[in-house]
Amino acid sequence: METEGPGILFTIVAFIGGFSVLVFIHEWGHFIVARMFGVKVDTFSIGMGKEVFGRTDKNGTRWKFSVLPLGGYVKFFGDASAASNPGDIPDHLTPEEKKGCFHFKPLWQRSLIVFAGPAINLLAAALVFAGFLYQSGIAISEPVIAEVVAGSSAEQAGLQADDRIISVNGEEVARFRDIGSIVRLYPAAKLPIVIERSGERQALMVELGVAYMEDRFGNRYPFGQLGVRSSQPTVHELGPVDALGEGVRQTVSMADTMFTTLGQIVLGIRSVKELGGPVRIANMVGEAANISFASFIFFLAVLSLNLGIVNLLPIPVLDGGHLMFYGMEALKGSPLSKKAQEASFVAGMALMLIFMVFVTLNDLQSMAL
Repeated sequence: METEGPGILFTIVAFIGGFSVLVFIHEWGHFIVARMFGVKVDTFSIGMGKEVFGRTDKNGTRWKFSVLPLGGYVKFFGDASAASNPGDIPDHLTPEEKKGCFHFKPLWQRSLIVFAGPAINLLAAALVFAGFLYQSGIAISEPVIAEVVAGSSAEQAGLQADDRIISVNGEEVARFRDIGSIVRLYPAAKLPIVIERSGERQALMVELGVAYMEDRFGNRYPFGQLGVRSSQPTVHELGPVDALGEGVRQTVSMADTMFTTLGQIVLGIRSVKELGGPVRIANMVGEAANISFASFIFFLAVLSLNLGIVNLLPIPVLDGGHLMFYGMEALKGSPLSKKAQEASFVAGMALMLIFMVFVTLNDLQSMAL
Protein backbone atom coordinates (compact mmCIF):
# COMPACT_ATOMS: atom_id res chain seq x y z
CA MET A 1 0.00 0.00 0.00
CA GLU A 2 1.54 3.33 -1.06
CA THR A 3 1.10 6.50 0.94
CA GLU A 4 0.76 9.94 -0.57
CA GLY A 5 4.05 11.85 -0.45
CA PRO A 6 4.43 14.47 2.27
CA GLY A 7 4.05 18.12 1.36
CA ILE A 8 6.93 20.59 1.54
CA LEU A 9 5.65 22.31 4.72
CA PHE A 10 5.10 18.96 6.46
CA THR A 11 8.59 17.82 5.45
CA ILE A 12 10.22 21.04 6.71
CA VAL A 13 8.38 20.90 10.06
CA ALA A 14 9.18 17.19 10.53
CA PHE A 15 12.84 17.69 9.65
CA ILE A 16 13.38 20.77 11.83
CA GLY A 17 11.49 19.22 14.74
CA GLY A 18 13.23 15.86 14.48
CA PHE A 19 16.70 17.29 13.91
CA SER A 20 16.27 19.73 16.82
CA VAL A 21 15.54 16.77 19.10
CA LEU A 22 18.73 15.04 17.96
CA VAL A 23 20.77 18.23 18.45
CA PHE A 24 19.31 18.63 21.95
CA ILE A 25 20.25 15.04 22.83
CA HIS A 26 23.78 15.53 21.51
CA GLU A 27 24.39 18.83 23.28
CA TRP A 28 22.74 17.59 26.48
CA GLY A 29 25.38 14.84 26.55
CA HIS A 30 28.12 17.48 26.58
CA PHE A 31 26.17 19.59 29.08
CA ILE A 32 25.37 16.92 31.68
CA VAL A 33 28.92 15.53 31.84
CA ALA A 34 30.37 19.04 31.97
CA ARG A 35 28.13 19.87 34.93
CA MET A 36 29.18 16.58 36.62
CA PHE A 37 32.78 17.83 36.53
CA GLY A 38 31.89 21.31 37.74
CA VAL A 39 32.23 23.14 34.44
CA LYS A 40 30.11 26.30 34.20
CA VAL A 41 27.94 26.37 31.07
CA ASP A 42 27.20 29.84 29.71
CA THR A 43 24.87 28.91 26.84
CA PHE A 44 22.82 25.95 25.62
CA SER A 45 21.48 26.81 22.17
CA ILE A 46 19.19 24.91 19.83
CA GLY A 47 19.89 26.49 16.46
CA MET A 48 22.59 28.93 15.42
CA GLY A 49 22.79 32.70 15.03
CA LYS A 50 20.67 35.32 16.75
CA GLU A 51 18.52 34.30 19.70
CA VAL A 52 14.76 34.09 19.11
CA PHE A 53 13.78 33.44 22.71
CA GLY A 54 15.24 31.85 25.84
CA ARG A 55 15.63 31.91 29.60
CA THR A 56 18.47 31.88 32.13
CA ASP A 57 18.42 29.21 34.84
CA LYS A 58 19.61 29.51 38.45
CA ASN A 59 23.11 28.31 37.50
CA GLY A 60 23.52 31.13 34.98
CA THR A 61 23.08 29.01 31.86
CA ARG A 62 21.20 30.71 29.04
CA TRP A 63 18.86 28.17 27.38
CA LYS A 64 17.75 29.51 24.01
CA PHE A 65 16.38 28.86 20.55
CA SER A 66 18.24 30.61 17.74
CA VAL A 67 17.09 31.75 14.33
CA LEU A 68 18.88 29.13 12.18
CA PRO A 69 17.27 25.80 13.14
CA LEU A 70 20.06 23.52 11.85
CA GLY A 71 22.56 22.71 14.57
CA GLY A 72 23.19 23.90 18.09
CA TYR A 73 25.92 24.24 20.66
CA VAL A 74 26.93 24.37 24.30
CA LYS A 75 29.29 27.24 25.21
CA PHE A 76 31.40 26.65 28.30
CA PHE A 77 32.71 29.34 30.62
CA GLY A 78 35.99 30.67 29.21
CA ASP A 79 35.25 29.73 25.59
CA ALA A 80 36.01 32.46 23.08
CA SER A 81 33.33 31.03 20.79
CA ALA A 82 30.79 28.21 20.55
CA ALA A 83 33.42 25.97 18.90
CA SER A 84 35.34 25.44 22.19
CA ASN A 85 38.64 25.63 20.31
CA PRO A 86 41.30 23.95 22.48
CA GLY A 87 43.60 26.86 21.70
CA ASP A 88 41.23 29.38 23.30
CA ILE A 89 42.61 29.17 26.85
CA PRO A 90 41.52 32.38 28.62
CA ASP A 91 43.94 34.59 30.51
CA HIS A 92 43.56 36.47 33.79
CA LEU A 93 41.10 34.11 35.49
CA THR A 94 41.02 33.87 39.26
CA PRO A 95 41.68 30.46 40.90
CA GLU A 96 37.95 30.22 41.67
CA GLU A 97 36.99 30.95 38.06
CA LYS A 98 39.46 28.36 36.80
CA LYS A 99 37.57 25.69 38.75
CA GLY A 100 34.55 26.25 36.52
CA CYS A 101 36.47 26.64 33.25
CA PHE A 102 36.48 23.77 30.78
CA HIS A 103 40.01 24.48 29.55
CA PHE A 104 41.56 24.07 33.02
CA LYS A 105 39.99 20.66 33.68
CA PRO A 106 42.19 17.52 33.56
CA LEU A 107 42.66 15.96 30.14
CA TRP A 108 40.53 12.90 30.94
CA GLN A 109 37.61 15.09 32.05
CA ARG A 110 37.78 17.25 28.91
CA SER A 111 37.90 14.09 26.79
CA LEU A 112 34.83 12.62 28.48
CA ILE A 113 32.90 15.88 28.11
CA VAL A 114 33.62 15.98 24.38
CA PHE A 115 32.97 12.25 23.89
CA ALA A 116 29.64 12.45 25.77
CA GLY A 117 27.85 14.16 22.83
CA PRO A 118 28.39 11.41 20.23
CA ALA A 119 28.09 8.73 22.91
CA ILE A 120 24.61 9.79 23.96
CA ASN A 121 23.50 9.84 20.31
CA LEU A 122 24.61 6.21 20.01
CA LEU A 123 22.95 5.34 23.32
CA ALA A 124 19.69 7.01 22.24
CA ALA A 125 19.68 4.95 19.04
CA ALA A 126 20.28 1.72 20.98
CA LEU A 127 17.44 2.54 23.42
CA VAL A 128 14.97 3.23 20.60
CA PHE A 129 15.93 0.01 18.82
CA ALA A 130 15.57 -1.83 22.13
CA GLY A 131 12.09 -0.35 22.64
CA PHE A 132 10.90 -1.56 19.25
CA LEU A 133 12.38 -5.02 19.87
CA TYR A 134 10.79 -5.24 23.32
CA GLN A 135 7.41 -4.39 21.81
CA SER A 136 7.51 -6.60 18.71
CA GLY A 137 10.10 -9.27 19.48
CA ILE A 138 12.73 -10.43 17.01
CA ALA A 139 12.48 -12.87 14.11
CA ILE A 140 15.46 -15.24 14.04
CA SER A 141 16.47 -17.85 11.47
CA GLU A 142 19.45 -20.16 11.74
CA PRO A 143 22.15 -19.46 9.11
CA VAL A 144 21.11 -22.52 7.19
CA ILE A 145 20.22 -22.34 3.49
CA ALA A 146 16.66 -23.49 2.78
CA GLU A 147 16.77 -22.68 -0.95
CA VAL A 148 19.35 -21.63 -3.53
CA VAL A 149 18.00 -19.28 -6.21
CA ALA A 150 18.47 -20.69 -9.71
CA GLY A 151 21.17 -18.89 -11.71
CA SER A 152 22.37 -16.95 -8.66
CA SER A 153 25.91 -16.38 -7.41
CA ALA A 154 25.26 -18.97 -4.70
CA GLU A 155 24.36 -21.65 -7.25
CA GLN A 156 27.39 -20.85 -9.40
CA ALA A 157 29.65 -21.15 -6.35
CA GLY A 158 28.21 -24.56 -5.46
CA LEU A 159 26.17 -23.67 -2.39
CA GLN A 160 23.36 -26.10 -1.62
CA ALA A 161 20.22 -26.34 0.48
CA ASP A 162 20.93 -27.39 4.09
CA ASP A 163 24.42 -25.84 4.01
CA ARG A 164 25.14 -23.95 7.24
CA ILE A 165 27.02 -20.72 6.62
CA ILE A 166 29.73 -20.24 9.24
CA SER A 167 31.35 -17.02 8.06
CA VAL A 168 31.26 -14.50 5.21
CA ASN A 169 34.35 -12.48 4.32
CA GLY A 170 35.96 -13.55 7.60
CA GLU A 171 33.01 -12.40 9.75
CA GLU A 172 31.27 -15.08 11.79
CA VAL A 173 27.56 -15.54 11.12
CA ALA A 174 25.17 -16.28 14.00
CA ARG A 175 21.85 -15.67 12.22
CA PHE A 176 20.64 -15.77 8.66
CA ARG A 177 20.06 -12.01 8.61
CA ASP A 178 23.79 -11.52 9.33
CA ILE A 179 24.55 -12.97 5.90
CA GLY A 180 22.54 -10.27 4.15
CA SER A 181 24.05 -7.51 6.31
CA ILE A 182 27.54 -8.48 5.15
CA VAL A 183 26.75 -9.36 1.54
CA ARG A 184 24.90 -6.09 0.84
CA LEU A 185 28.10 -4.11 1.40
CA TYR A 186 30.04 -5.81 -1.42
CA PRO A 187 28.27 -5.62 -4.80
CA ALA A 188 30.07 -7.64 -7.50
CA ALA A 189 32.90 -8.51 -5.10
CA LYS A 190 34.51 -11.91 -4.59
CA LEU A 191 34.10 -13.00 -0.98
CA PRO A 192 35.28 -16.11 0.89
CA ILE A 193 32.43 -18.04 2.50
CA VAL A 194 32.92 -20.90 4.95
CA ILE A 195 30.11 -23.46 5.10
CA GLU A 196 29.39 -26.64 7.02
CA ARG A 197 28.04 -29.50 4.93
CA SER A 198 27.40 -32.99 6.30
CA GLY A 199 29.46 -32.16 9.37
CA GLU A 200 32.51 -30.95 7.43
CA ARG A 201 33.62 -27.41 6.81
CA GLN A 202 34.43 -26.11 3.34
CA ALA A 203 35.75 -22.79 2.07
CA LEU A 204 34.25 -21.38 -1.11
CA MET A 205 34.93 -18.22 -3.10
CA VAL A 206 31.73 -16.52 -4.26
CA GLU A 207 31.43 -13.72 -6.80
CA LEU A 208 28.40 -11.74 -5.67
CA GLY A 209 25.77 -10.36 -7.95
CA VAL A 210 24.53 -6.77 -7.97
CA ALA A 211 21.03 -5.47 -7.36
CA TYR A 212 19.86 -1.88 -7.04
CA MET A 213 17.60 0.00 -4.65
CA GLU A 214 16.00 3.11 -6.11
CA ASP A 215 14.65 6.08 -4.16
CA ARG A 216 11.79 8.38 -5.18
CA PHE A 217 14.21 10.70 -7.01
CA GLY A 218 15.56 7.96 -9.23
CA ASN A 219 18.88 7.55 -7.38
CA ARG A 220 20.13 3.95 -7.61
CA TYR A 221 22.17 2.39 -4.84
CA PRO A 222 23.99 -0.89 -5.56
CA PHE A 223 24.12 -3.74 -3.07
CA GLY A 224 25.55 -7.23 -3.16
CA GLN A 225 23.33 -10.24 -3.76
CA LEU A 226 24.09 -13.88 -2.96
CA GLY A 227 20.87 -15.67 -3.89
CA VAL A 228 19.93 -17.84 -0.89
CA ARG A 229 16.75 -18.05 1.15
CA SER A 230 16.15 -19.07 4.75
CA SER A 231 13.50 -21.16 6.39
CA GLN A 232 10.55 -19.52 8.12
CA PRO A 233 11.95 -17.41 10.99
CA THR A 234 10.85 -17.91 14.58
CA VAL A 235 9.66 -14.83 16.47
CA HIS A 236 11.17 -14.55 19.95
CA GLU A 237 9.78 -12.25 22.63
CA LEU A 238 12.43 -10.29 24.47
CA GLY A 239 12.55 -9.07 28.03
CA PRO A 240 13.92 -5.61 28.86
CA VAL A 241 17.52 -6.81 29.36
CA ASP A 242 17.59 -8.97 26.22
CA ALA A 243 15.93 -6.20 24.20
CA LEU A 244 18.59 -3.73 25.36
CA GLY A 245 21.35 -6.18 24.46
CA GLU A 246 19.86 -6.72 21.02
CA GLY A 247 19.42 -2.95 20.59
CA VAL A 248 23.13 -2.45 21.33
CA ARG A 249 23.98 -5.29 18.93
CA GLN A 250 21.99 -3.66 16.13
CA THR A 251 23.59 -0.28 16.86
CA VAL A 252 27.08 -1.78 16.62
CA SER A 253 26.14 -3.60 13.41
CA MET A 254 24.78 -0.42 11.80
CA ALA A 255 27.85 1.56 12.89
CA ASP A 256 30.11 -1.08 11.35
CA THR A 257 28.11 -0.91 8.12
CA MET A 258 28.40 2.88 8.06
CA PHE A 259 32.19 2.82 8.56
CA THR A 260 32.58 0.19 5.85
CA THR A 261 30.46 2.21 3.41
CA LEU A 262 32.38 5.43 4.13
CA GLY A 263 35.64 3.58 3.58
CA GLN A 264 34.39 2.23 0.25
CA ILE A 265 33.43 5.75 -0.87
CA VAL A 266 36.87 7.08 0.09
CA LEU A 267 38.54 4.23 -1.83
CA GLY A 268 36.32 4.80 -4.86
CA ILE A 269 34.54 1.44 -4.59
CA ARG A 270 31.23 3.24 -4.19
CA SER A 271 30.07 6.42 -5.87
CA VAL A 272 30.13 9.71 -3.94
CA LYS A 273 26.61 10.22 -5.28
CA GLU A 274 25.45 7.83 -2.56
CA LEU A 275 26.21 10.53 0.01
CA GLY A 276 23.06 12.34 1.05
CA GLY A 277 22.89 15.93 2.27
CA PRO A 278 20.32 17.96 4.20
CA VAL A 279 17.80 18.06 1.34
CA ARG A 280 17.75 14.29 0.89
CA ILE A 281 17.70 13.67 4.63
CA ALA A 282 14.82 16.13 5.07
CA ASN A 283 12.82 14.28 2.42
CA MET A 284 13.50 10.95 4.10
CA VAL A 285 12.43 12.34 7.49
CA GLY A 286 9.24 13.71 5.94
CA GLU A 287 8.45 10.39 4.28
CA ALA A 288 9.05 8.48 7.52
CA ALA A 289 6.79 10.87 9.46
CA ASN A 290 4.15 10.59 6.75
CA ILE A 291 4.04 6.79 7.13
CA SER A 292 3.58 6.71 10.91
CA PHE A 293 4.85 8.17 14.15
CA ALA A 294 6.67 4.89 14.85
CA SER A 295 8.49 5.10 11.50
CA PHE A 296 9.43 8.70 12.29
CA ILE A 297 10.91 7.73 15.68
CA PHE A 298 12.79 4.77 14.20
CA PHE A 299 14.29 6.92 11.45
CA LEU A 300 15.33 9.55 14.00
CA ALA A 301 17.14 6.77 15.87
CA VAL A 302 19.02 5.88 12.68
CA LEU A 303 19.87 9.57 12.20
CA SER A 304 21.02 9.78 15.82
CA LEU A 305 23.37 6.88 15.15
CA ASN A 306 24.71 8.63 12.04
CA LEU A 307 25.12 11.93 13.92
CA GLY A 308 27.11 10.19 16.63
CA ILE A 309 29.39 8.39 14.16
CA VAL A 310 30.01 11.47 11.99
CA ASN A 311 30.90 13.56 15.05
CA LEU A 312 33.56 11.01 16.01
CA LEU A 313 35.44 11.46 12.73
CA PRO A 314 38.90 13.00 13.39
CA ILE A 315 38.11 16.30 11.67
CA PRO A 316 38.80 19.60 13.47
CA VAL A 317 35.57 21.42 14.47
CA LEU A 318 33.92 18.03 15.08
CA ASP A 319 34.06 16.26 18.44
CA GLY A 320 36.39 13.68 16.91
CA GLY A 321 38.78 16.50 16.00
CA HIS A 322 38.86 17.69 19.61
CA LEU A 323 39.51 14.12 20.77
CA MET A 324 42.31 13.83 18.21
CA PHE A 325 43.97 16.92 19.71
CA TYR A 326 43.55 15.51 23.21
CA GLY A 327 45.18 12.27 22.09
CA MET A 328 48.13 14.26 20.75
CA GLU A 329 48.25 16.18 24.03
CA ALA A 330 48.39 12.92 25.97
CA LEU A 331 51.28 11.64 23.83
CA LYS A 332 53.15 14.94 23.75
CA GLY A 333 52.62 15.84 27.40
CA SER A 334 51.33 19.29 26.48
CA PRO A 335 48.78 20.80 24.07
CA LEU A 336 49.69 21.62 20.49
CA SER A 337 50.52 25.25 19.90
CA LYS A 338 47.61 27.65 19.59
CA LYS A 339 48.74 28.53 16.05
CA ALA A 340 48.72 24.89 14.94
CA GLN A 341 45.28 24.28 16.46
CA GLU A 342 43.79 27.42 14.92
CA ALA A 343 45.17 26.49 11.48
CA SER A 344 43.70 22.99 11.84
CA PHE A 345 40.31 24.38 12.81
CA VAL A 346 40.26 26.71 9.82
CA ALA A 347 41.14 23.79 7.54
CA GLY A 348 38.49 21.61 9.20
CA MET A 349 35.85 24.29 8.82
CA ALA A 350 36.73 24.74 5.15
CA LEU A 351 36.55 20.99 4.61
CA MET A 352 33.12 20.77 6.26
CA LEU A 353 31.77 23.72 4.23
CA ILE A 354 33.02 22.16 0.98
CA PHE A 355 31.47 18.85 1.98
CA MET A 356 28.11 20.47 2.82
CA VAL A 357 28.04 22.33 -0.49
CA PHE A 358 28.95 19.14 -2.34
CA VAL A 359 26.26 16.92 -0.76
CA THR A 360 23.63 19.66 -1.13
CA LEU A 361 24.43 20.01 -4.84
CA ASN A 362 24.34 16.21 -5.00
CA ASP A 363 20.81 16.30 -3.55
CA LEU A 364 19.58 19.06 -5.86
CA GLN A 365 21.03 17.33 -8.91
CA SER A 366 19.34 14.05 -8.04
CA MET A 367 15.99 15.83 -7.51
CA ALA A 368 16.28 17.55 -10.89
CA LEU A 369 16.79 14.30 -12.80
